[in-house]
Amino acid sequence: MRKRLITDVKQGSPPAPADWLDIEQLAEVEITSEDPAYPIESALLPGEGSGWRAAAPGKQSIRILFTQPQRLRKIRISFFETSVQRTQEYLLRWSADGGQSFREIVRQQWNFSPQASTSETEEHQVELAGVKVLELIITPDIGNDGNNDAVASLAQLRVA
Repeated sequence: MRKRLITDVKQGSPPAPADWLDIEQLAEVEITSEDPAYPIESALLPGEGSGWRAAAPGKQSIRILFTQPQRLRKIRISFFETSVQRTQEYLLRWSADGGQSFREIVRQQWNFSPQASTSETEEHQVELAGVKVLELIITPDIGNDGNNDAVASLAQLRVA
């Protein structure tokens, strides 16, 4: 039997839209690193905080491992950066065979600038059946000119 203790309802947190999948119930998550102040739950679960951040600089991976194959129609990703100018690249891919092979969904770059562009939100419409693994790979600064101090972060990831 599954059970959990219900805590106080957070005021001001909007309920999750009915079409977003409940990652907490449907999947496990693997991450390459995590800053304890910014856990992955903050990016994957509605109303849980201010997003995820890696504990170390450099390329990072977030894998959602579904316990049962899923049909995905929509993927929303949000990033937020207010302090460092950088060019980030992310790769979103999926696997139907538990991670033995992957198919790319999208690879995209974005220029963050504290004076201008501080956030990026992308909503990808997809038709994927039998998804066992959804993986997001973030390269926080592809044009770092030898400066490897950029840390990957993710404000939000939702799937439907």
